[in-house]
Amino acid sequence: MNQILTDYWPLILIAAAILLIALFLMLRPRQKVRLSDQTPKRPHMPSKHEPREGTGIVGTAAAATSDVTGEVIDARVHDHLSGDVPADDLERLKGVGPKFAQLLHAQGIMRFEQIARLSPAEIDRLDNVLGPFRGRIARDRIVEQAEYLARDDIDGFEQRFGKI
Repeated sequence: MNQILTDYWPLILIAAAILLIALFLMLRPRQKVRLSDQTPKRPHMPSKHEPREGTGIVGTAAAATSDVTGEVIDARVHDHLSGDVPADDLERLKGVGPKFAQLLHAQGIMRFEQIARLSPAEIDRLDNVLGPFRGRIARDRIVEQAEYLARDDIDGFEQRFGKI
């Protein structure tokens, strides 16, 4: 028996390593995926609620004005139409509390999609009116958070920013 162990110890060692690797591969923790009607939502998938144009005469006139002027004067009326889409709970964003959300609402920002599409110039303009919250949009990566929430990618949001 002792002679067998000394003659075949490299083979026994290799067999033990293969067995350990096989056990690890079979018993390792798997990724936990919660399946629901909303899963999976990833960047390449469309948002559940696409932004709609306003309704009624005022909304239609505003949409027509934006379509006609377009890039000539850089008028972005579509972002501020009321429509029938309810406002998002902006306090779900990390770093946005009731007062900060109220300031964003006062500037016409009601939806995550609006925040996700903010240009650097618009962020600078917002920073000038945010008072004590100046710089918070960039510091807390609010635009990046809003991109996840705009497309209902809760799992991606929580992996990047923690639990909501």
